[in-house]
Amino acid sequence: MAVEVSVVATSSLGDRSYLASDGRVAIVVDPQRDIDRVMYLAGALGVRITHVVETHIHNDYVSGGLELARITGAHYLVAAADEVGFERTPVTDGDQVAVSDSLRLRVIATPGHTFHHLSYVLDEAVGGSWRSAGVFTGGSLLFGTTGRTDLLGKQHAHELAHQQHASAKRLADLLPDGAEVWPTHGFGSFCSASQSDAAESTIGREKEKNQVLRLAAEDFVTETLAGLDAYPAYYAHMGVENLAGPAPVDLTPVSLADAAELRERMADGQWVVDLRHRKAYATSHLAGTVSLGLDGPMSTWLGWLIDWGVPITLLAETPGQVADAQRELVRIGIDRPAAQVTGEVERWAAEPGQLRELRMADFVTLAAARAGHVPAGLPAADVVLDVRMTNEWRTSHIDGALHIPLPELPRRLADVPTGVVWVHCGSGYRATAAASLLANAGREVVVIDDKFDRAESAGVQMATDA
Repeated sequence: MAVEVSVVATSSLGDRSYLASDGRVAIVVDPQRDIDRVMYLAGALGVRITHVVETHIHNDYVSGGLELARITGAHYLVAAADEVGFERTPVTDGDQVAVSDSLRLRVIATPGHTFHHLSYVLDEAVGGSWRSAGVFTGGSLLFGTTGRTDLLGKQHAHELAHQQHASAKRLADLLPDGAEVWPTHGFGSFCSASQSDAAESTIGREKEKNQVLRLAAEDFVTETLAGLDAYPAYYAHMGVENLAGPAPVDLTPVSLADAAELRERMADGQWVVDLRHRKAYATSHLAGTVSLGLDGPMSTWLGWLIDWGVPITLLAETPGQVADAQRELVRIGIDRPAAQVTGEVERWAAEPGQLRELRMADFVTLAAARAGHVPAGLPAADVVLDVRMTNEWRTSHIDGALHIPLPELPRRLADVPTGVVWVHCGSGYRATAAASLLANAGREVVVIDDKFDRAESAGVQMATDA
């Protein structure tokens, strides 16, 4: 049987794990912490996991590799140069790992995303010889880009960018054009230096499309470093936990809270997060809560916004939604929410006055308001606040808007001028989160729940400066 490579996608974090098998045994690459997904897949395919491999010590999520290897008895391959706090099978550049009589792994040092980053070439036996089916590239060669090089500190970014360029060239030289490329990052992950919408790729395609294989080293380094934006604050905790050896996850239901307890938690400065869609939040929500719906990258923004370790209570329509949120949160090391509340929003308030609404508009309405034609039922647009990331702002922004990226907003609320704040992002998700923070600080706010690429055609004046 030919090798079969299955993708286990974690779209909320922009990552992929892989299970590669010959129909009998399997290799798992860069598993997320909730390993039940991988084990279910292996069971459905009828294969036994014999090897679990890490391309690098991850900075954007807590790995499930150690626990998966423990449960399955698999060999756990981790770079020999990484000083970890657990037993593993150390591997280094040039090692060959026999998986079965039809599969093997070849270890290739590809520093750049981290100093000790490894890629794994997957060879399959064909007609008495070995054929390179593809390569698991982790945070090295991605679809149309590479992994970012500043996660270990800005002081290392330049050196690692040079290494990243050399590593990509090495892979391109070692492998045939038809070899598949299987990266871990690059599907919306902040570990990626830039974004690509490709669904799959090969070495040959990357030679044609990827700047790392088309630019000279210095040009690549300059372009890459210039394009790097901020990355989530919780990344600071991921590498530490992965080096020490993550604990098993506990996804059992958390305790139930009542309306009185919710009020006490918010009074204590704890985070109470509303997981419903932003439109439901806008219709009616509990004052003091923060909107981070499950329809978006909830865990990324929550992990970025909170002070690490602060208790979190989850509000949702159903227990299943809370369970989904728990799964998302354990992937970034938030193991046990403090409490949960489910059901109708009216049950969440100790008294009717605790419920409030959030006004929403679109860019057509904003254009009218800025021209002095404020629609009935809406306040004037005294301040237009853009909470997108810096690279988004640089590409295009509204003339006269104030820019505060969402992750900076909790500590920069005082920087928002007085008056009614109309807040926007790229679609409405981050704007609603920002609006909830502003409203909790006593500000009057309107959410622009619209796609930013519609702003100019809607009549909103855009900035002409570079």
